[in-house]
Parts: sequence; C-alpha cells; structure tokens
Amino acid sequence: MKYYLLALVFTVLISCESDKKTEDIDYVTKNEQEITAYIAENNLEAKKSDSGLYYVINEAGTGAQPIATSNVTVAYKGYYINGNVFDESDAEGISFGLNQVIKGWTEGIPYFKEGGNGILLVPADLGYGNNDYRGIPGGSVLIFDVRLISVN
Repeated sequence: MKYYLLALVFTVLISCESDKKTEDIDYVTKNEQEITAYIAENNLEAKKSDSGLYYVINEAGTGAQPIATSNVTVAYKGYYINGNVFDESDAEGISFGLNQVIKGWTEGIPYFKEGGNGILLVPADLGYGNNDYRGIPGGSVLIFDVRLISVN
C-alpha cells in the first residue's frame, strides 16, 4: 500500500510538472521575438498595432474599406515563421464576416481597401491562442499574405 501511494504521489507530481512547463512559456514575448526576427530577416517595413499585430501594406487599395463587422472576400495564404503553409484559398478567395474570424484578421483586414494586399503577422494571442487548434500548434505565430478582393 505504501508503494502504491508513493507511486500515485510521484505520478501526480510529474503530471503537474509537465503541465507547469507548458504554462510557463511566455508566448507574448516569444512571439514578439519571432516576429521581429522574421521582419528583419525579410526586410519588411511592418507597422505594429497597439494589440501586437504586425502588418505590411504592399498596396493599400482604392475601393471600399471594411470595418470589424463587414463581410469581405479575401484571397490568402497562411504559413508559419518557417514558411510551411497551413492553409490557402484559391484566387477567387473566400467570403466571411470579419467578426467571425481570428482577432488578427478582424483587426488587420480593415487596414486595406478593396484591391489592397499585404501581410498580417499574427501573434498567438490574436490567433488561436496557446492551445493546439485543428493542426495548428499552440503558441504559433501565423503569417498571412492577404488580398482584399471586395467588401460585400
């Protein structure tokens, strides 16, 4: 019985310790370092918003400009800092409400007008957070090449 109790306590301690390691990661700081290094390595002229979103406007566009509740059509490619693509639309793009997507898109897409394009560098807290989500590892910086086709 003593050994059973000791094994149980040991298992609980190990379990708590492994959970603690995950919780101890400061993704805000880690993502900031990853994004600024990516910007420097790729010679990007990025701006940073108050929320921590970085964005690059390659072409501002000339049409309508969406707001956070607009329905838009966007063509995009999503990839990680290492360049691995995790999602991509076709050239016609996809339509959605900006209030139905990750915070990085709700905030970032309105920086463009119709016809505009650029890059959104989304830290985890404006993306899918610190937990794995549909194959996207928790704490990941997400980079999106976006083209705003239309504000519907």
